[in-house]
Amino acid sequence: MRLNLVLLSLMAAEFLGGTFSSRTVTAEGLSPDEKQLVAAADLRATEALPLLEKSVNIKSATLNLAGVREVGKLFRVELDQLDFQTHWAEMPDEMHRAGHLIAEHAGTKGKRLLLIGHLDTVLEGKPFVRNGSRAEGPGTVDMKGGDVIMILALRALQDCGLLADRQVIVVMTGDEEQAGLPIERSRSDLRDAAKRSDIALAFEAAVDDTATVARRGVASWKLVVSGPGGHSSGIFKKSGAGTIFEAARILDAFRRDVATEKDLSLNASLILGGTDLTHDDESNHGTAEGKTNVIPRSTVVEGDLRFLSDEQKNRAVARMKAIVAQNLPRSSAEFTVADEYPAMAPKPSNYDLLTTLDRTSQDLGFGPLKALEPSERGAGDISFVASLVSCLDGLGAEGAHSHRADEYVELDPLPRQIKRTALLIYRLSR
Repeated sequence: MRLNLVLLSLMAAEFLGGTFSSRTVTAEGLSPDEKQLVAAADLRATEALPLLEKSVNIKSATLNLAGVREVGKLFRVELDQLDFQTHWAEMPDEMHRAGHLIAEHAGTKGKRLLLIGHLDTVLEGKPFVRNGSRAEGPGTVDMKGGDVIMILALRALQDCGLLADRQVIVVMTGDEEQAGLPIERSRSDLRDAAKRSDIALAFEAAVDDTATVARRGVASWKLVVSGPGGHSSGIFKKSGAGTIFEAARILDAFRRDVATEKDLSLNASLILGGTDLTHDDESNHGTAEGKTNVIPRSTVVEGDLRFLSDEQKNRAVARMKAIVAQNLPRSSAEFTVADEYPAMAPKPSNYDLLTTLDRTSQDLGFGPLKALEPSERGAGDISFVASLVSCLDGLGAEGAHSHRADEYVELDPLPRQIKRTALLIYRLSR
């Protein structure tokens, strides 16, 4: 171990010429083991940039199955070297998803940890490009940067012999950005790992000086309005109101009467209306045809609903169904809801984890951390295990423009995040 640290010290000294530098922390109040761990993590941080660049340069949009598997191979090698038992969990061919990387470190001491990352990106985009203290490329912040932080923190723990007899399970999903269906199958491996764990930590992008103790769930909804159609001279008379007016009534009532609770939001994302229309659920694509003198007989609307608890979702759906049922004359409407991501509801044990992270950050001299507002975070894989274990998310890299062509990661904070993660894992696993 001492030889490894000497070699890493030489690497760090060579690396200091760039803006991405390693800074040793000498915080008071750390135990001897913790001081050694922080030093090891500080040195391991010099490996972040090449590993991040290598992973980002592998194109791995969710439906690029070969690319997702290739990123999985890259990180699997890293975890194999840390004495994790790794395997690739394949998905059925009909799901058209690459599968997941699962790695397990066996142990009987302390809390059992589940670390969550993902391998896929929304876009493929341009290759990794460094621009001073930033680097651009698909997945730099969402979330290959977070994967790198996780792996290098584990390396530091291994360097110091602090993984010995500790149970740590790593699950890196291959379809977080577009989860395979049925969800019950695509997330079964993640949930199985959670059932054998006490705590889940996820490495989605960090947001300022916060961590995530709650994430909203997502359900999709579909509204199909039907009516008799007819000549426009009969509108609001014998031919009824027409389906577009009925859809407009329903949507406006959704806005006024449903989207009023804190942490609840709903969105109408697609609307098609006319005399004739086509609509494909899978591709979210369709066409509509109508004439100005014809009352439309068909309208379709799709959208999503975001909520912080099942109770909040159920209240909202009940109100939406009641609104839909109050049809204008000679129109009818069918309303359906499909669950996509459950909510990661706030609970005391999540706040306990935040307290530990905050204390860890302050012990390192990095300042306090607070809870992120749930409305500022989208859905994520950790939500699928939130009912099974205590959870904390937002431990990944800092950056911006996720899901955009100009996505970037901030490089300077990476050493700090690696050290904080290593020390957090050590304290939780005790």
